[in-house]
Amino acid sequence: MSDTPAPGSSLLRSADPFGGSENTGLRPDSFASFTGQPRTRERLQVMARAARKRGDALGHVLLSGPPGLGKTTLAHILATEMEVSLRVLSGPVIDKPGDLAGVLTSLEEGEILFIDEIHRIPKTVEEYLYTAIEDFHIDILIDQGPNARTVRLNLPRFCLVGATTRVGLLTAPLRNRFKLQSRLDYYDREDLLRIARRTCELLGVQAAGEALDELAGRARGTPRILNNLIHFARDYAEEKAGGTLDRATASAALDLLEIDANGLDDMDKRLLRYLADGYHGGPAGIKALAAGVGEEEQTLEDVHEPFLIQEAYLQRTPQGRCLTPKGWRAIGLPVPAGLQQDLL
Repeated sequence: MSDTPAPGSSLLRSADPFGGSENTGLRPDSFASFTGQPRTRERLQVMARAARKRGDALGHVLLSGPPGLGKTTLAHILATEMEVSLRVLSGPVIDKPGDLAGVLTSLEEGEILFIDEIHRIPKTVEEYLYTAIEDFHIDILIDQGPNARTVRLNLPRFCLVGATTRVGLLTAPLRNRFKLQSRLDYYDREDLLRIARRTCELLGVQAAGEALDELAGRARGTPRILNNLIHFARDYAEEKAGGTLDRATASAALDLLEIDANGLDDMDKRLLRYLADGYHGGPAGIKALAAGVGEEEQTLEDVHEPFLIQEAYLQRTPQGRCLTPKGWRAIGLPVPAGLQQDLL
């Protein structure tokens, strides 16, 4: 299938899982080489194999979860398994219905359209997706006033793969039109070690097992972060340790990045410390916390909070965010007696 965008579809681009940057070249290209997320992987395999047997387009899929866990990679793998092209689009760049119409009408039969951050599509545009993914047509309004009329554009049977870090922001009508909804969770240590070994092999990095364990332990359960840490540790080893990447070198590299043994970075600790010092551990609203640490609310909610909440450093309550005993200890402060008593 051609990857050349049709006229009027400049927002559309074809994704090459093997081209581009060094990070992109690390992307697994099959379910067999994809580590972790066993339930999601099995669900997608079942759908892809069944669709290929029928000679049909893949059903629409919604992937959710924190950034860096493999949503984009799985979309690439689905395209490979189905032997079709993958078109990549970012939700925030679709400003008006005409943008979406240009994209949809340029698709080919069976093709996969991947929309990242799909929850950020404007609601006026989102409504056009309803008939597009359910009935494979869109109705475009032409002219205004008494001369207004609609023109129906039929679409090829395609597959929409949506990715979102905030599934709760999707409207129910759109969310319910996906045949499969699957959430990706943080990776455990063993899966991260397997990913680290694969990355080092692809990059030609000679790393001791203890070094990989150190890197995996500070990667916040996220393969993207792990790969970034490996890149920096490799550079640090070449510059400071004669190319030897052992546990001590890896630890020194991570200390330079201000990432502690639990994977907490400088912003994580600033957030916890501000909550402790400014609000006596909470509760505090996200707007106040964002202003206090000088970070965007969405960044705190999408990047920092999920890990801090899952690892029990932070608790989200109806009144606001509160520090847990583990959160107090993470910033080197004693747990208030009242909080300890409440947990007894």
